[in-house]
Amino acid sequence: MKNSELRQWETLSKETVLKPSKFLTVENHVVRLPDDQIIPDWTWLIIPSAVIVLAVTQDGRFLCFHQTKYAVEGTTLAPVGGMLEPKEDPICAAKRELREETGFVSSDWVNFGGYILDPNRGIATIHLFLAMNAWKETEPISDDLEDQVLFFLTRDEIEAAYKDGAFKILSWAAVVAMSLNYLDAVKD
Repeated sequence: MKNSELRQWETLSKETVLKPSKFLTVENHVVRLPDDQIIPDWTWLIIPSAVIVLAVTQDGRFLCFHQTKYAVEGTTLAPVGGMLEPKEDPICAAKRELREETGFVSSDWVNFGGYILDPNRGIATIHLFLAMNAWKETEPISDDLEDQVLFFLTRDEIEAAYKDGAFKILSWAAVVAMSLNYLDAVKD
C-alpha cells in the first residue's frame, strides 16, 4: 500500500466531557474508521503544548535541574521546559522559559521540531530545542511548583547521566539525545 492510499480516520463529532482547568480537557469523539466502522466513544485528551530546551553555555556546560515531579518516584534530571501561552510561537516560548527558569539567554537556537505525545489520544505537542552559547543575563523568576536546583554538567557528565537514565521523562531524554547527536554532527 502506498502512502497516498493510506486512509485517515474521520471525526464525526466531539463533545467536551471534562474541563477542570486550563491544563486539561477531556473530549468524547465519535469517529469513523476507514472500513466505515463507527467508534462512538473515542477519548481525546488535550493539555497545553510545551517546549523543552537543553541549553549549553558559551564554555560548553549544559544547564540542568535536579528536581522532583509529582509523577516521578524520587528525583530526576531535567532541562528547561514549560507550557506555551495561548497562540504563543514555540521559539518565543522556548526563549521565555529559558530566561525565566535560569536567567540565561541565547541567540543561537536549534529547533528539533514538535512531536505529539500520543498519536491516538492527542494530549499535546512538545517542541524540542537546543540553545547554544547561552549566557547569564538576569536572575531567574522561579514560579515552578516543584523543588529544583540548577546546576551545570560537562559534556561527559550529561552523556553519562543520559545513558544512566537520569532524565526520567521521555521528552527530556529525547532532547538530550537529539542535542548530543546534533553537537557531534556539527563538530565533524
